[in-house]
Amino acid sequence: MKKIDVRKASKDDSKFLALSMLKSSRAGKKIGIFDLIFDVENDDILLEKLEQLTTSDIKTYCHYSNFFIATVEGKHVGTLCNYEPRIATPELLKTALEKMGVSEEYEERASMISLCGFESDKRTWMLDFLTEQDGFGGLVIIKELLKKSLLTASLKGYRIVHTIVEIGSADIMLVYKKLGFKVIDEKKCEVFKENFGRSGVALLEFHL
Repeated sequence: MKKIDVRKASKDDSKFLALSMLKSSRAGKKIGIFDLIFDVENDDILLEKLEQLTTSDIKTYCHYSNFFIATVEGKHVGTLCNYEPRIATPELLKTALEKMGVSEEYEERASMISLCGFESDKRTWMLDFLTEQDGFGGLVIIKELLKKSLLTASLKGYRIVHTIVEIGSADIMLVYKKLGFKVIDEKKCEVFKENFGRSGVALLEFHL
């Protein structure tokens, strides 16, 4: 395996981040949360919206500054979003989306889905959008991304790391379990199943 470099994402990475966010949110499903939020059927338009979100002046959890990028010989091969729930709040996301012109129906759709989620724990370091490009298996890239993230979390004083995985998303669940995460809670609800075909979500935890 050639040398893997992990660095903070920049604004120039927005296209790759948009692709990674879309891939991660769908996770083998026909649609994901961003399909519901932006309510567009054209992936090119959806990716443009996600690029705007990553580079918005309002720093939501989707902002490029919250991402690490893994590269091999300059080629993007993986991403990981890490953020502090006490800073990147749901209210910030709502404000950013409104600024982008997302319809008021977003609030209804998002509130329905949020019922299937977990309350943000402001004492935790949160992970999302963990992706690895096809052809780079063996968890090597994911481990490097996670190592960088956990070091950053530790330096900021965090001792608990959380991530949320859809129930039935076997591949990513297995990845996190191999990396030492444990399922500490599950939430099943009908609205999640109706929208995504999955029964709900699981909360995973890792102690530093």
